[in-house]
Amino acid sequence: MGYPDNFEGFAVTDTAQWNTVKKIDFTPKPFGPKDIDIKIKACGVCGSDVHCVTGGWAQPDLPVIPGHEIVGEVVRVGDGVENGFKVGDRVGVGAQAWACLECETCKDENETYCPDWVDTYNDKYPDGSKSWGGYSSHVRIHEHFVFPIPEALESNDVAPMLCAGITTYSPLVRNGVGPGSNVGIIGIGGLGHFAIMFAKALGANVYTFSRTNSKKDDAIELGTDHFIATFEDKDWSSKYARKLDIIISCGNSSKNFDLDGYLKCLKVHGKLISVGLPEEPFTVSPGDFIKNGTLLGSSHLGSRREMLEMLDLAAKNGIKAWHEDLKVGEKGIGEALERCHNNDVKYRFVLTDYDKAFN
Repeated sequence: MGYPDNFEGFAVTDTAQWNTVKKIDFTPKPFGPKDIDIKIKACGVCGSDVHCVTGGWAQPDLPVIPGHEIVGEVVRVGDGVENGFKVGDRVGVGAQAWACLECETCKDENETYCPDWVDTYNDKYPDGSKSWGGYSSHVRIHEHFVFPIPEALESNDVAPMLCAGITTYSPLVRNGVGPGSNVGIIGIGGLGHFAIMFAKALGANVYTFSRTNSKKDDAIELGTDHFIATFEDKDWSSKYARKLDIIISCGNSSKNFDLDGYLKCLKVHGKLISVGLPEEPFTVSPGDFIKNGTLLGSSHLGSRREMLEMLDLAAKNGIKAWHEDLKVGEKGIGEALERCHNNDVKYRFVLTDYDKAFN
């Protein structure tokens, strides 16, 4: 039995062997009137895939098929779909597969904060069906979380935007970043390299913080205006005191994170928004924020409207992920997960050659 009753995918079955996958058949959620089936062509590898399969955030619901930066071709459209999708369209899917779309939060275009949101993988739908990710032959997703891909964007270039890109774009626009804004970016990686490019495309003056100078040339090529190596310039927080309107923290670790130094760089009532999710917690005190009344917050993905705006901005400005491509399969996925775990990537992996891996 195959499509449309069963899909195939590469699953992690044991967190002790998180970099080992095997191909399995699985049954997707029942097809609904608002659903779209997508034959996958490419999928980015997100840091959260590693956090999930290692059990770093929590024990996953094994077996788990990761992947939520999906680009593919529409092969089936529910009879209640209203967004104009048709078979053959090239579309993308990010890290969210479902929301109720009826609560006040959803109606305020905050569907990524719906109390009942469903992640693209390692989650459960209200009917108890399991969600499965993009290291698979197909994915079945509600139309609200399926996005048309502009013709100007290549599939492998755009795939990582569907999580890493929107995760950084949304807090920028929600906090009014535009021409003349002074924006700090902490960390140059899968998230941070997008944050630099999108902040610059929005017209901001960009200040990039990294621990050493090893990524300085990359940051300049990405568009940063100022580069600060925090381990090498001991006076950095004094030099940049009260210069920034907002800081987007993209770091994947809270180890040696100088929260006080970063807060010192913010203007009065400036914000530090964390989009990186370290496994270890930060230690904070209200006293950390009182000197200039700063605010600490976080952000989750972005709305459908923001996703479409981001893709349009990327198409108009020639923005694309810095990525390395690997063939989907046991070898390619294992390498991607292990090297991502070791921060040995510049700055995103994209899984390719799906037609060869799945019949």
